[in-house]
Amino acid sequence: MQLASVYDRHVDLDTFMEGVKKRNPGQKEFVQAVQEVAQDVYSFIEDKEEYHEAQILRRIAEPDRIESFRVCWEDDDQNVRVERGWRVQNNNAIGPYKGGIRFHSSVNESVLKFLAFEQTFKNSLTGLPLGGGKGGSNFNPKGKSDHEVMRFCQSFMTELHRHIGPDVDVPAGDIGVGSREIGYMFGQYKRITNRWEGVLTGKATEYGGSQMRPEATGYGAVYFLRNMLSHADQEIEGKTAVISGAGNVAIHAAEKLVQLGGKVLTLSDSGGFIYDPDGLDQEKIDWVKRLKNERRGRISEYADEYPEATYHEDEQPWSVECDVALPCATQNELDEGAAKLLLKNGCIAVSEGANMPTTLEGVKAFQDAKIMYGPGKAANAGGVAVSGLEMSQNSERVSWNHERLGEELAELMDGIHDKCVEFGEADGYVDYVRGANIAGFKKVADAMLAFGVV
Repeated sequence: MQLASVYDRHVDLDTFMEGVKKRNPGQKEFVQAVQEVAQDVYSFIEDKEEYHEAQILRRIAEPDRIESFRVCWEDDDQNVRVERGWRVQNNNAIGPYKGGIRFHSSVNESVLKFLAFEQTFKNSLTGLPLGGGKGGSNFNPKGKSDHEVMRFCQSFMTELHRHIGPDVDVPAGDIGVGSREIGYMFGQYKRITNRWEGVLTGKATEYGGSQMRPEATGYGAVYFLRNMLSHADQEIEGKTAVISGAGNVAIHAAEKLVQLGGKVLTLSDSGGFIYDPDGLDQEKIDWVKRLKNERRGRISEYADEYPEATYHEDEQPWSVECDVALPCATQNELDEGAAKLLLKNGCIAVSEGANMPTTLEGVKAFQDAKIMYGPGKAANAGGVAVSGLEMSQNSERVSWNHERLGEELAELMDGIHDKCVEFGEADGYVDYVRGANIAGFKKVADAMLAFGVV
């Protein structure tokens, strides 16, 4: 028995991953996320017996709990509809669970487990006392009326409210969950509990939201890009950029790039991408904001509004020549072929605005080419960082102004970059993936060691 125990503590990476796959059959997104972290962490903990003895990595790769529930609602034609909801609470070693809620037809347990796992390390990197969680539903708000979305959100929160709280689990928005959905869910939480508390972030400023939250993830990804370029004695000014997505993250990443002197050439949605050879200026970006936030239109309409632009149906923007790329749409949108195409076209830096938008093979292509590559758990941590600041403001019953929050965000992204360099730099090259994985892991792992076997 003693020999088996020692063997179990020191299994190699392949054996560890086989165990992850066996325990999570068919959950390819979750397995991918664990693989991406484990391959770096394994070398770091090789000579650290305390992590092996306490089975820290195995424990982090097993969520604390997964809540799954039925969500019933009625559409405008009085048809009863049934969806499935989840909340994955991955790890709360350094603070209450924190992570978004996603409403999209692609949502399943595997996707939410990968997001919660990633969120654990992302939140650790911010330096704030936040654990990792994620939730959502296969409900798709596109094409639904405001009343249908309201009824769904109220039903979803009726089930979710018993699992969350300001010191337990604080959800936020994500794909398909914006200020409208957050408002409906917060109203239902308040109605059920009779308490006003900072249980959700991403709220409107009228009822406790943070002024910088809509911009935070996109701005943060650009700040991280700026830090990578600066570390290599370069700057954003004059650089051409391709961006995927046309949601909140992509639009604000484009906005900050333009403010810093970059030239944004593309945006996209699930139907295709637009290419504007003249670049998007603030006027064009504001037009896209209205298109997406008020009219809920498609990015193809951009080419109708601005004839110099072209629309490329069912294509991604990675074929466009650029200096830098910011994938800001969804997971695994950038595969090995797209990564090599970007490299061929002169891309020198990638900063991920989305969560795990690059496949493992794509990541390896970037690493082999030794370009600057900022993984999502580091580059897009600005969103949760400002959410953490919103929690602080709610607890203090204060509201910070835009200027202060902007300074806090920039400083937090500087700190994340510095941690990645500390653990990822070797022989003149910064492996930001390795740096982010190890820095994020170490803080969570040391907290878990302090608690004993729980």
